[in-house]
Amino acid sequence: MNDFHKPSAVADDVVVSIDYSLTVDGEIIDASEENDPLEFLQGRQNIIPGLENQMYGMKVGESKEVIVTPEDGYGNVDPNAIIDVPRSEFPKDFEIKPGLELQLQSQEEELLNAVIVSISKEKVRLDLNHPLAGKELLFRVTVVDLRDATEEELAHGHTHGDDMDEEELQDEDDLFEDDELDENAEEDGENNHH
Repeated sequence: MNDFHKPSAVADDVVVSIDYSLTVDGEIIDASEENDPLEFLQGRQNIIPGLENQMYGMKVGESKEVIVTPEDGYGNVDPNAIIDVPRSEFPKDFEIKPGLELQLQSQEEELLNAVIVSISKEKVRLDLNHPLAGKELLFRVTVVDLRDATEEELAHGHTHGDDMDEEELQDEDDLFEDDELDENAEEDGENNHH
C-alpha cells in the first residue's frame, strides 16, 4: 500500500478523515473524538449530501464552517411519518411514555427508529422522522488526512478503516471460521433452525 500517492485535495473516491462538530439550535450535539476523526469515502453518499458537496477541493489542515439545510441534510419533517399504533400492539408490561425512543421492524424487515410523541387510551402516536429532520445543521470541519481508497473500499463503496491491522483481521477470520466449522454446534443446532 505504500505505492499509493497522497491525494492533494478532497475528490471523488478519496478517503477523507475529518475532525468535526455538529451544532443544532445553538447546541453542539455531536463531535469527533480528538484522536478518532470521522473517515469516509467521498462521493459515495457515506455522509449527508449537504456536507459532502462542500468538502470538494479541501486540503489537509483546511477548516470550514458548513450550514446544511434540511433538504440537503436529514430532510424536512414528513407528516406521513407520524403514525398511530393501537396501544394493544405493545406488551402489557411495557412502560409507554412520551419521548421514549424505540426500534421497530417494518414488514420488509427494515429497522426503523421511532419516538413516542403522545399516548391516548387506544393509541400510541409514533414519529418515524429522523430526529434531525427539519433542522438546519452547522458543521465545523477540519480535514486531517486524505488517502487513496483501496480497491476493496471502492468495490464496497465505503471505508474499512486503517486501524485494523493484519492480526485483528486474522482474529476476526478465526471467529468467523469457528462459528462456521464448529461440528458440535452444527449437530446441536441441526433441529433448531433460526
